[in-house]
Amino acid sequence: MEIFITPKIITQKCRYALRAIFELANRQSAQPVKISDIASSQDISPRFLENILLELKHGGFVASKRGNDGGYFLSQRPENLTVGQIIAFVQGTAKNDVLEPTPQISCRNGDYAFSHLWQRLNDSIASVYNQVTFADLVNEEAMAVKSYVPNYVI
Repeated sequence: MEIFITPKIITQKCRYALRAIFELANRQSAQPVKISDIASSQDISPRFLENILLELKHGGFVASKRGNDGGYFLSQRPENLTVGQIIAFVQGTAKNDVLEPTPQISCRNGDYAFSHLWQRLNDSIASVYNQVTFADLVNEEAMAVKSYVPNYVI
């Protein structure tokens, strides 16, 4: 039996920020991408996305161009941008823990042992976040799409 841990501490705002960065990395375009295009591709409210992109712009992750052919684009190469950087920026480093630590550690009932288990899990998850780049995610998505063969048999 496999165990899947859902990162409950990752906020919806952060998930949208990750998806917006992914969309910009996936398009690999020198041309700016309109908010409406990102929003429709990623199923995000345009008004909420606008606020997220402004925040990401202040963080130096995206840049924008005004005008009819304006929009947003990555200010860094996808190879240099990790999931961990976005999570740390959007949520702050204090909220990077996926699992809640034990509030008060006593040396009974396994509190000490479990607190170390939760810390090791958090460290492992953070390690993955900090190693995975948006280029990795785009490549993984491309490979999944290539290997998908639709079955039209009824």
